[in-house]
Amino acid sequence: MADIDVSTLDPDTPLRLKLAASLAFPDGSMTESGLKREIERGRLECERIAGKTYVSLNDIKRMRELCRESRRGSENTSANEKGGRLSGSSSMAEMKSAQDAARTIALQLIASSKATSPKSISRNGGAEIRTK
Repeated sequence: MADIDVSTLDPDTPLRLKLAASLAFPDGSMTESGLKREIERGRLECERIAGKTYVSLNDIKRMRELCRESRRGSENTSANEKGGRLSGSSSMAEMKSAQDAARTIALQLIASSKATSPKSISRNGGAEIRTK
């Protein structure tokens, strides 16, 4: 990896992902593949030129702002400020109740549906043999 002085580098200079990761995260905690995942998630903007992917240090700075978790006071809440949506086990409870509601509706629909097969046809698709 080339030795580049970050202080003299224009923060909008397009950099290949591997170099950008090493400059923005000198401790090695972020890799090229990590930046690719952030691009896929839509948190890191990139440029694709001649089949190559570039990001700038400013792009990474904006990504870090999007990834930053806010901690206000000593509040301990899992609710998201924007949508009031809960995360963790609370959202699992919401999901389970939604699944339970869907299951209840499905069972009601099944119970209220009329049989469409003639009486001589069994429910499993085979013809019944009648004996006297």
